[in-house]
Amino acid sequence: MKVRAKLCGLTTRGDIDAAATAGAAYVGLVFFEKSPRNVTIETARGLVLHAPVGLAKVALVVNADDAALDRITASVPLDMLQLHGTESPERVAAVKARYGLPVMKALGIASRDDVARAQLYSGVADQLLLDAKPAQGEALPGGNGLSFDWRLLEGENWSVPWMLAGGLTPDNVAEAVRCCAAQQVDVSSGIETAPGQKSAALMTKFVSEANS
Repeated sequence: MKVRAKLCGLTTRGDIDAAATAGAAYVGLVFFEKSPRNVTIETARGLVLHAPVGLAKVALVVNADDAALDRITASVPLDMLQLHGTESPERVAAVKARYGLPVMKALGIASRDDVARAQLYSGVADQLLLDAKPAQGEALPGGNGLSFDWRLLEGENWSVPWMLAGGLTPDNVAEAVRCCAAQQVDVSSGIETAPGQKSAALMTKFVSEANS
C-alpha cells in the first residue's frame, strides 16, 4: 500500500506545485503567528485555489477559538482542520459539529501514557497525528525537528487513520515506516533548507523514501 505523505508548512505557490509533483496526498497550511511557516488567510486562500484537485488541503491551528476558525473557513476552501494545541476530546467534537469538516487531532508522544491518552481521541477525531512531544517551554507545538521512540507504537491498534510525525526527514522516513507500519507520514522542518524555506528536491526525496 502506498504511504500517504502530508507536507506541512507550505507558504508559496511554488511549494504547492512542488508538493503536487512529489506526489503528496496532503498539504498543510499553518495558522499560528509564532511559527516561521505562518500564513495569512489571504495568502492561504490563494494557495488553496492554486492547488490541483485531489491534493487535500489542511489548516493547522493551535487552540483556535470559534471566531478564528470562522474567519479561516469562511475564506479558505479546506478539506480538513488539524488541531495542534491542547484541545480536549469535547473541543474536537464541537469543531467537527460546527464546521462539518474532517478533524485531525495532533498529539505529542513521549511515553506509553501519551499513547493511551491519544486513544481517547480516536472516538471523536477523524484522524490522529502522532507527533513528538515538544520540550518544556518550547514555543511551537510541532515543526521542531524532534522525533520520539517509534517503538512506543508497536502493536497499537487504532480505530481511525493515524499519521506519524516528528523529526521525519528523507533520511529516516523509510525506517520510521518500517518500524511502526505507518501508512501516513507528516513532515515540515525535514524538507526545509532553513525555517519556513521548503526544498522541492527534499519534498520529492521524502515522498520517494517513504514508499521505498
